[in-house]
Amino acid sequence: MLIRATQTPQDIELARFRFRVGFAAGVVVLAFSLLLGRFVFLQVFQHEYYTTRAEDNRISLLPLPPNRGMIEDRNGVVLARNYTAFTLEITPSKVGNLEQTIESLGELVEIQPKDKRRFHKLIEESRAFESLPIRARLSDEEVARFAANRYRFPGVEVKARLFRQYPLGPVGAHAIGYINRINKTDLDWIEEKEQSSNYKGSEHIGKTGLEKSYEFQLHGETGYEKVEIDAGGRTVRSLSRVAPISGGTLTLTLDIGLQEMAEKTFGDRRGALVAIEPSTGGILALVSTPSFDPNLFIDGIRSEDWEQLNNSPDRPMINRAINGTYPIGSTFKPFMALAALETGKRTPEQTFFDPGFFTFGGNTFRDEKRGGHGMVDMYKSIVHSCDTYYYALANDMGIDAIARFMKPLGFGSKTGIDIDGESEGVLPSPEWKKRHYKRPAQQKWFAGETISIGIGQGQNDYTPVQLAHAVATLANDGVAFRPHLVKYITDSRTGEKTMIEPKPLRRLPWKKQNVDFVKKAMVGVNKEGTGARAFGDAAYASGGKTGTAQVFSLRGANYNAQRLRQELRDHALFIAFAPAERPRIALAVLVENGGFGARSAAPIARLVLDYYLLGKQEKGPAREDEAAVDSDDESRE
Repeated sequence: MLIRATQTPQDIELARFRFRVGFAAGVVVLAFSLLLGRFVFLQVFQHEYYTTRAEDNRISLLPLPPNRGMIEDRNGVVLARNYTAFTLEITPSKVGNLEQTIESLGELVEIQPKDKRRFHKLIEESRAFESLPIRARLSDEEVARFAANRYRFPGVEVKARLFRQYPLGPVGAHAIGYINRINKTDLDWIEEKEQSSNYKGSEHIGKTGLEKSYEFQLHGETGYEKVEIDAGGRTVRSLSRVAPISGGTLTLTLDIGLQEMAEKTFGDRRGALVAIEPSTGGILALVSTPSFDPNLFIDGIRSEDWEQLNNSPDRPMINRAINGTYPIGSTFKPFMALAALETGKRTPEQTFFDPGFFTFGGNTFRDEKRGGHGMVDMYKSIVHSCDTYYYALANDMGIDAIARFMKPLGFGSKTGIDIDGESEGVLPSPEWKKRHYKRPAQQKWFAGETISIGIGQGQNDYTPVQLAHAVATLANDGVAFRPHLVKYITDSRTGEKTMIEPKPLRRLPWKKQNVDFVKKAMVGVNKEGTGARAFGDAAYASGGKTGTAQVFSLRGANYNAQRLRQELRDHALFIAFAPAERPRIALAVLVENGGFGARSAAPIARLVLDYYLLGKQEKGPAREDEAAVDSDDESRE
């Protein structure tokens, strides 16, 4: 017998209620299980990660930029230094109305239109959260006025900043260089050199000269300060500090007294002078005139100052000493004479008759002295600068032999001087012509091109530092050192000096009697030849050689400087070493469009040598009356 169970409505409702309660309880248990699991995950497995995050929110690392190292000359005269001054700075991201803020600040502190232009330029080059200067070098009174109104200007503050200063202004500016604010190109370079972390907080970087080439040694190492901050980003307290390490001090081979004196001797003329210590390669003076004031660039140069420098026909921003290339005229002849002796193409006693011209291939190459020099041996060819002698010598040697001999002297290649911007110049040869020209017809070397090479004209094109380097090598009996400006670097922490050791680049296998003969002939130049007017009464013996380099070809016409525009006049050159018996200094002088080397360049060399060897000092520029020099004594070629 089957008994059928029956459920009342109350039983059904109770069952549904129990189901809902059980389901709700399950959801609650699941939710709490998920919360518990998340809690365990965060507190156990992610504890270290979130502890670090919390510390990052509470603690901030502030970079502490180092003091930039100083630059001083060989005698301890400071050429680049730092000083502290107050700067009014704005953080654009913390300012509501930027223009209104600047106008209001102008009521307390003088803000000129140039300051506003520079500030807006900095905004374009920087990030919005960076603090940017609107006015530098505030007076104490201006600092006090702003401090009393500080509450009115959120995002604006006065900071003590280190500023770079070049006490001597334009003196030696091309060698020393300057610093300026870091831009995008600089950041890319810093990243390429894997120095990004060391430049946190740094705002300036070397742009030219030694400031650029020794940037990392001068910059130093950035430190940092660990500080606790509140939710508003304000500093609560300092937790720890790692002090920055100041950059090293560069001590140069440069004699700034000699440098300043040499610059004065040029007056308002354009040109260059490089003086080298032959026994070490240390540069005693590196002159490029006109110069510029590097202090203009530190905070960002004003547009009107830049336009004046950039548009000047005298091109003061070009470092003529290492970047300018020129034919070197008759200063090439002593090296040609040495090449002739070393290759056996000439002997000192061998004579040559100079009728005043040399004919080759239907072309006539003229000597500057009308009627020629008569019978000429090698000594006379150097002392009286006989062109015809070297026309014939170049023809006999051939371009390949000339190029082979001149290359180890450094002609046509960078010397390796320790500042950027050096040009290679041109040592002409058939190989050079093939590299330089694209069309086969232009690549062929013609024998007639060799003739002018012998007197330093034609395609010869060298920098003054190359010429000075070659003279120093000759004065040092064939031992060549790399020209350099830095003598040693002093560590700011230990005081230890890292010497820039003078190591010979090469020792040229010249015969001593050949070198001695050429040097003796160069001494004769200053005693009885084209340099005698400038050096005849000197208290020391010196070797020299005048040179005059064409700016354009006369095509057979007579040269008259008075009838030519200045920019078309010949360049004047002079090379020298002294004392003759044991050279302590070798130099090359170039005066752009200066005319004859004996008249324009030799007097400059004399004053520089007098200062260095005797301590004599000239107050004004070196000039000689044009009528005082007989043009027949100096070859235009």
